[in-house]
Amino acid sequence: MNEPLAHFIVLYLQLDRQQLHRLPEIYAEQVIFIDPAHRIEGLAALTRYFASLYQRLDYCRFEIVSQQQQGNEAWLSWVMTFAHPRVARGQPVRVEGATRLQFDAWGKVCLHRDYFDLGAMLYEQLPLLGRVIRAIRARLGA
Repeated sequence: MNEPLAHFIVLYLQLDRQQLHRLPEIYAEQVIFIDPAHRIEGLAALTRYFASLYQRLDYCRFEIVSQQQQGNEAWLSWVMTFAHPRVARGQPVRVEGATRLQFDAWGKVCLHRDYFDLGAMLYEQLPLLGRVIRAIRARLGA
């Protein structure tokens, strides 16, 4: 496995609110981070975003399921388990997803794009909205 990818994985497996100061080890100053709900540009903005997330979460853990890399691009599939006091009554929520990473010439992540089902992660976990979304999915045969 490529050293920058290995370093990225090790840090993500340890990531919590006490490890945010280590983000410059893996991310370029001008990183672009995209997920189904956000587009964030720059390491300072990304650090603030993660700090805000971890401040509200009881915990968040990642399990890396698979990885592959070709050149400066890598893909990871993962399972994230998190608990938030206002989501799923504080019970753990598991979400499967994938991440596309691009590394710069110095081995830092310059593009981080996450793919996951935002409905399964958040909307289905909310009491009223969750029932509506699950009913719609059932009618669609999903």
